Amino acid sequence: MEGVNSSSSISDLDELARLLDRPRVNIERKRSFDERSFSEMGIFDNVNSPGGWETPVSSARNSFEPHPMVAEAWDALRRSLVYFRGQPVGTIAAYDHASEEVLNYDQVFVRDFVPSALAFLMNGEPDIVKNFLLKTIQIQGREKRIDRFKLGEGAMPASFKVIHDPIKETDSINADFGESAIGRVAPVDSGFWWIILLRAYTKSTGDTSLAETSECQKGMRLILSLCLSEGFDTFPTLLCADGCSMVDRRMGVYGYPIEIQALFFMALRSAMSMLKHDAEGKEFMERIVKRLHALSFHMRSYFWLDFQQLNDIYRYKTEEYSHTAVNKFNVIPDSIPEWVFDFMPLRGGYFIGNVSPARMDFRWFALGNCVAILASLATPEQSASIMDLIEERWEELVGEMPVKICHPAIESHEWRIVTGCDPKNTRWSYHNGGSWPVLLWLLTAACIKTGRPQIARRAIDLAEARLLKDGWPEYYDGKSGRFIGKQARKFQTWSIAGYLVAKMLLEDPSHLGMISLEEDKQTKPVIKRSYSWT
Repeated sequence: MEGVNSSSSISDLDELARLLDRPRVNIERKRSFDERSFSEMGIFDNVNSPGGWETPVSSARNSFEPHPMVAEAWDALRRSLVYFRGQPVGTIAAYDHASEEVLNYDQVFVRDFVPSALAFLMNGEPDIVKNFLLKTIQIQGREKRIDRFKLGEGAMPASFKVIHDPIKETDSINADFGESAIGRVAPVDSGFWWIILLRAYTKSTGDTSLAETSECQKGMRLILSLCLSEGFDTFPTLLCADGCSMVDRRMGVYGYPIEIQALFFMALRSAMSMLKHDAEGKEFMERIVKRLHALSFHMRSYFWLDFQQLNDIYRYKTEEYSHTAVNKFNVIPDSIPEWVFDFMPLRGGYFIGNVSPARMDFRWFALGNCVAILASLATPEQSASIMDLIEERWEELVGEMPVKICHPAIESHEWRIVTGCDPKNTRWSYHNGGSWPVLLWLLTAACIKTGRPQIARRAIDLAEARLLKDGWPEYYDGKSGRFIGKQARKFQTWSIAGYLVAKMLLEDPSHLGMISLEEDKQTKPVIKRSYSWT
């Protein structure tokens, strides 16, 4: 630590290391850890241990010497709070009064609230998270119809709006399950984020009573019923339409998008730890174990790409038949885009965007890869390779504002066909290669889990140089993320919360236990070579 002699610094760190081993702590710190401090504390020694991370119960906001914009971020986050009958139940998507079009940015989005919820949990304020979890599970129980068609019973809302009637002095809630969304697509990820957040609440507070309520148990089972239902699919991955996740517009991610598969995997594992061991719970646990075993094998084998794997695909034979086929999805080598040959370093790898018959989407998607690390969908070796890739391709994947939602952007004729000439998703903008500050918390969490805090520190420094000055934009445009997005909302809540969560994670790595899962040896598939398709 700066300004402290080495002997006293090591002594202080040893004391902190001893304290961090306790399940319930409230630690005050004066400065952020640097890479040396993490190493000396042995904070990463238990990343791949059977016990995993221990998360302290939050009781008060950790005290440390913050960057000046931390206080500004907390003030902005609190201004976004939404109240229902006097109780906080979420945060609106954006507090941008300068924008002429409100659209649905004044609503509480399930996926958007997750970083806000984590910030409040880390700050010792779990009540708002509990209220949100209970309110959304009540909304889930409503009948959902879109154009006379009834949605699955377990579907969770994309967002909801609290409507205040000043005359009657009553509050009501209007939920959107996709019937009002642009493109009319229901969110597949909302249910997964809800389960993940329920586990984060339980880990943070030590309170298992909420997850054990009949409402939450039923809510989990309904979500699981939807995604574990049997059909015609021959793959353990989840078939999804375009627009069903954070990339909520047409961007060619239909099929088996990495983001949904990683969230699916994480939600299944989170539910396993919270389902009651009654008759219904045990039935779902058995189904989950079988699915996890198949899903982890499928993703680690067929979605993984590194230099050797790329070379193997480049040499594929086609039209192979029978169980002995190497090119199982009949991918034509000529379909490999030119950019990936230059992009793929000798050191590093990642989970590609999509795999389906005769199709591989080689694009990099940040959220899916980071969640894969946090959920231990990626093996320790694959997790390290993803971090290697980020370091090797920093300019492309991070640039001047973390983090690229995907790389590279699609443009010209391909943009017209894939996006339907979407004027918002032009090249290097919004979902099409835009830079999203909210992803900073996921990158930071992945960095801490893999023992690379220096990567997170570098990314946070970039964000701190501009985020507050620019008014907390929703996203940035340009190949390196230099420009504020052309239609980006200011005071975007998840940009604010994502920054706060990243800071608090780096300040107190034990918070990682809320959102990180260690590899389950019981569901670990036996594969001969992690990166092989054979």
